[in-house]
Amino acid sequence: MQYHVHKLVYFETTTDVRAAIEREKQIKGWSREAKNKLISEANPNWNDLSENW
Repeated sequence: MQYHVHKLVYFETTTDVRAAIEREKQIKGWSREAKNKLISEANPNWNDLSENW
């Protein structure tokens, strides 16, 4: 596993594939600090959101 991903801490949903791709590109262009802020606002404890799936 190249990126050592162990838990899901953030996700967004949409029914529009093009909007999802555009949003992913937008977020990928952000700094690590901005991404961490986005996650912290939605999931302050950085809980694993996939635990109950």
